[in-house]
Amino acid sequence: MTLNQLRYAITVAGSNSMNEAAKALFVSQPSLSAAIRELEEEVGCEIFFRTNRGISVTPEGKVFLGYARQVVEQYALLEDRYISKNNIRGRFSVSMQHYTFAVNAFVELTQQYDLEQYDFSVSETKTSEVIDHVKNFRSELGVLYRSDFNRAVLDKIFHDQGLEFLPLFECNIYAYLCKSHPLAKKKKVTLEELAEYPCLAFDQGENNSFYYAEEPFSTYPYKKVIHVSDRATILNLFVGVNGFTLCSGIICEDLNGKDYCAIRVDTKDRMEIGVIKRKDIPLSTMGSQYIEALSKYKEKRLK
Repeated sequence: MTLNQLRYAITVAGSNSMNEAAKALFVSQPSLSAAIRELEEEVGCEIFFRTNRGISVTPEGKVFLGYARQVVEQYALLEDRYISKNNIRGRFSVSMQHYTFAVNAFVELTQQYDLEQYDFSVSETKTSEVIDHVKNFRSELGVLYRSDFNRAVLDKIFHDQGLEFLPLFECNIYAYLCKSHPLAKKKKVTLEELAEYPCLAFDQGENNSFYYAEEPFSTYPYKKVIHVSDRATILNLFVGVNGFTLCSGIICEDLNGKDYCAIRVDTKDRMEIGVIKRKDIPLSTMGSQYIEALSKYKEKRLK
């Protein structure tokens, strides 16, 4: 398998025509067809469907091309930096479950750099996508949590995907709700008390496994559950339906405002906040700085 073959396959997928791809690549159509067939034989799958009306990408081909684009893009970065000696923009990307403190840490990181010289990217998303983004090099780091309930399952997934989990700190479990909530004045609440109100949970899409849930006690038989897709909606539902969600208890009023509070849940269970990274790739300078910024929130945990 060569870089040229990967480039050929990507170009063919983008043109849907072997003839058009050959013209764009300045090679003969028979040579291009032969190169693609050799590539398919080597990888052991059919990348393209071929018909009288042209070609299209197979399901297996879509997966293969996703990896191929990553390889070609990574090579282009290496070539720019070490061969062409171009002054390319620095890059850092992180994906995370819906944690305000993780966004705050990202803000702290970006404030150390000139945004005109760097490309930064942050994605608050589903647990499965956090894992996929790191696995597929879209993000250098992913921020999520483990617990006694999901640890074995997540650790196996991390191992199978070539990832490793770097623990940052442990914290108690809190109910996050608005200050006007009937339970907001209590020092501690039980799951039974919370069960009378709507539990707000982040939707995990097709990977709606209990082990992927962002909230602890995902198997508890709550009477009312509302699935949401973003943090802003949860904040609105705190007020609109007296809803609650379960969290680490780290509150960032700068981003969410002062109308919300966290009440300790009466349980011995704990959350372990950490980051995932590619096992075979060392941290970049920005990656290390971001982890350092996250680690500072250990001191901001509620007791």
